[in-house]
Formats: sequence, structure tokens, C-alpha cells
Amino acid sequence: MGPVQNYVSVSRRPPDVEDYIDILRRYRSWIIGPMFAGLVVAVVVAFWWPDTYVSEAMMRITPPQIPERLVPNSISTQLAQRLTQMQTEIESRSSLSELIQRPSLDLYKKKRQREPLEDVVDAMRKDISIQMINVPSASSPDRTMASAFRIQFKYTDRYKAQAVVNELVTKFMEQNINVQRKQSTATAAFLGDQLKDAKERLDNLDAQITKFKEENNGRLPEQLQANVQALNSLELRLGATNEALNRSQEEKMMLQTQLQNLNNQANYVANAAPEPTAGAESMRNDRLTQLNNDITTLETQLAAARQIYQDSHPDIKALESKLRVLQSERDRVQQSQLAAAKSAAAGAHKTVNPEVAKSLEDIKSNIALVQSQIKAKDLDIAERTKQQEAFTKAIQGYQARIEVSPVSEQRYAALQRDYDLAKANYDDMAKRHEISQTAQDLEEQKGGENLEVLDPASLPEQPSEPNRLAIAGLGTAGGLMLGLLLAGAKEMKNTSLKNLKDVRAYTNLPVLSSIPLLENALLVRRKRRLFWLAWSSAIIIGTIAMSGSMYYYYFGRT
Repeated sequence: MGPVQNYVSVSRRPPDVEDYIDILRRYRSWIIGPMFAGLVVAVVVAFWWPDTYVSEAMMRITPPQIPERLVPNSISTQLAQRLTQMQTEIESRSSLSELIQRPSLDLYKKKRQREPLEDVVDAMRKDISIQMINVPSASSPDRTMASAFRIQFKYTDRYKAQAVVNELVTKFMEQNINVQRKQSTATAAFLGDQLKDAKERLDNLDAQITKFKEENNGRLPEQLQANVQALNSLELRLGATNEALNRSQEEKMMLQTQLQNLNNQANYVANAAPEPTAGAESMRNDRLTQLNNDITTLETQLAAARQIYQDSHPDIKALESKLRVLQSERDRVQQSQLAAAKSAAAGAHKTVNPEVAKSLEDIKSNIALVQSQIKAKDLDIAERTKQQEAFTKAIQGYQARIEVSPVSEQRYAALQRDYDLAKANYDDMAKRHEISQTAQDLEEQKGGENLEVLDPASLPEQPSEPNRLAIAGLGTAGGLMLGLLLAGAKEMKNTSLKNLKDVRAYTNLPVLSSIPLLENALLVRRKRRLFWLAWSSAIIIGTIAMSGSMYYYYFGRT
């Protein structure tokens, strides 16, 4: 069994500038080779890459010529918001297919031969670019609004690129006009139908309310307060009529009692027939005094009643009738006193007692007076009874109206609420329909928000891509980076001692002298020939490839 060998791991010493220079010198082929290959590949790719021209046009969104506060816009969205919708329709498959296959354009001819039309449409959709240009809003500086947009199309033929951009601009303007006209017409038609329906509903509710008022006249909610006031007034008048009726009935009973007493008195005087005495004159004086007192009392009551009631009131008429009767009685008593005085002066020579006859006559006149008062009371009682029945019937009618008032009020309130809602809806629809008609006229005259071509489609003079210098530079830089990575990897893999610094660092021994590497001259010449042969071949091949791609770019394309 052989001895075990012990390996010691030694870390590499940090390289200095001379070491980096030695590395570049040792691995210069590993660095230059990939860099040259990257240059060749980049040049070939750059010149084989077809030129792409970008034509662009700019369109501006012009605000309405008439302020919106004067003529509101009936279109629900602003033009800047409708651009996305218009862009979607313009970039649809049918629209782009028509442009691609149009004989005057004949776009993507080679690609159409290799790929289906759907893929060609997707490729064209990617080549179209529509960019919004936003500016701060005048009403709100923190917000932005689209005031213009840029249309770009890239294609290998600059004339066709310009023609496509012109077609896109035309499509945007036509689409905008069609959308505005369609939305205005649809809005006006829709609001017209809604206005018609709202008017029919309003007329129907108006007819229902009119019919309800006719069927419930006197029981309407707005008549409730008047009904209550009328009921209270009737109840007061009924109470007054009842009091007057009771008073008249009481007075009639008193008059009947007085009539009975007078009849009894008349019978007694007629049967007794007393001689005339000096007391008859005293009786007449007492009667006259009583009549004057009664007349004064009635005049006071009549004056007080006239302050409360009108002259046509039954109480006032009864008082006036009673007052007239008493006044006539007073006049008769006064005339009888005068006649008695004349008879006494002439001398009474008759056999009949004048005092008895006069007393009997007074009693009969009182009986006639009381009978007339009883008849007046009967008429007054009959009249007040009729008034009582009329007031009671009217009160019952008003009570019935008030009792059914809550039900009528609920129904009437529901009808009125529906009518108010229908009226508000009709007014709103009428206003909207008028606005839509005005907006439609405005769109017909192109006075609303429109699109305007700010910059027409440009004819590109220089291709936008590829940037051949940049591609060549990137390819060369990429090859250089690859060569440096390869050189670094080779250096890390090579662990041999390369110079005296390595010998001193890794052996810790003094170096007395160094002997240069001696190689066979034949081998050295052979290596050099192979090196130059390889580099010459690579340069020739690379030059041919780059020259061929340049020739194809300038002279080989059709």
C-alpha cells in the first residue's frame, strides 16, 4: 500500500495590472474572435432586417362651438372617451381585412402567402399605434383630458404607410360622424317614446282624479276642514234652534194657561154681573200700567235680540209680533178710558152696569190677544221644528262625509302622489326630449364636439428601424463581453505558474535566475501559420458575409 499523498490548498494571489495585461496577451484570440464574430453577425442581421417606415398624423378634438350650458349635449360620453370605442371598431378584423386586401394597398403580400389572414390582421394591429395626448383640464388642474391623439403606422413601404394613415384618419372622422348621428337619433327617438308614454300616463291619472272628484264631491280631503266648520256651525244653529223651540213651547204652555184663566174670568164676570163701582177705573189704570211695563220689557228684549240675530230670525219676528199686539192693546185701553170719562161726564142713564160690560170686553180682548199669541207660537214651533229636522239631516250628511274622509283621503292621496310623480316624469322627459332635439340639430350642423386633422399623414424619408449602427455596436459589445468571459474562464482553469511572481508567492523560495522557455522552431512556425490561416479565413468569411448582406440591402431587394 503506497504512501498517502497530502494536498495543500493554496489560495490565488490577487492579480495586479501586469497580470491583467499578461492575461489579455495570452488570451487575445479568445477575446478578439468572439468580438469579431459578434460584429459580423450584427452587421448581417442589421442589413438583412428590412427597413420600416413610420407615417403619422395628428388629430385634434375640437370643443363644441356652442357652450354646453346653452345647448347641453345629449351624447352620454365625451369624444375623448368614445375614441377607444371607435379605435376598437376601426381595428376590427373586417375593417383591417378590407385595408389589407384593397388592390390599391395590397399590404403584407408575402406574409399573406405564408400565413392565414387572421395572423396578418393581428400583425397589422400591432403595427398601428394610437396615442392620446393629454393636457390639464381647465376646470380642474389636477385632472387631465384628451385634447388630441396621434395615429402611427409602420410598414416597409413608406408610401403605403402614408396611405394607410390617411385611410385611418378618414375612418376616424367617418366613424365619429356616424356615432354622433346614430346616438343623437337613437336618443331623440327613445326620449320621444318615453315622452309619449309619460303623457298617456299623465292624462290617465288626470282623468282618474277628475272622476274621483266628481264621485266624491263634498268628501274630498281638501274639503274636510270646510266640512268640520260647517258641521260645527250647524251644531251651533241646531242648539240655538232647540233652545228657541223649547222656549217657544214653554211660552205656548204659559199662554194656554193664561187663556184658560181668562176664559174662567170671562164666565165669572158674565154670571156675576156686578154693579159698576169706582174700582173699575182703578182696574183700567192698573191694566194700562202693566201694558206699558210689558211693552218696555219687550222693546228691551227686541233690542238685545237684534244685536245677536238678523231681522229675519224667527225670535225677532215673534218679539215684534208680541210687541205690536201689546201696543194695540194699550191703545185700546187708553181709548176705553177716554170713552168712560166722556160717559161719566154726560151721566149714565142706562140700566146696564157699564163697569161689568167694560170688564167683560177687556177680558174678551185679552182672550183674543192670547189666542193670537198661541197661533203665532204654533207657527214659530212648526218653523223651528222644520229647521231642527233640516239641521239634523244636514249634520248627518256632514258626519257621513267626515267619516268617509280618511278612506277618500287615502285614495285621493295615492292618486295625487301618482299624478305628481307622473307630472314630474313628464316634465323631465319633455325637457330631455327638447334637449335631444336641439342636440340633434346641433350635430346636423356640426356645431358639437368634432375631430379635426391637425397634422396630415407624413411621408417618412428615413426608416425608423433598424438602427444599423446601434445593432453593430451592440453585436460587437456582446462579442467582446463573451470573449472576456471566455478569457476569464480559461484563466481560472489554468493553475500553472506563469511568471516569477507566482513562483515566489506559491513556493516561498528565493529565485536566483530564470531560464526562458525554449521551443522547437519548426513547431513555432507551424503554430504561427495555423494562427494566421485561421484568422485570415475568419476575416475573409466575415467580410464576405458582411459585404453580401450590404449588397443585398442596397442592390438585391426588389
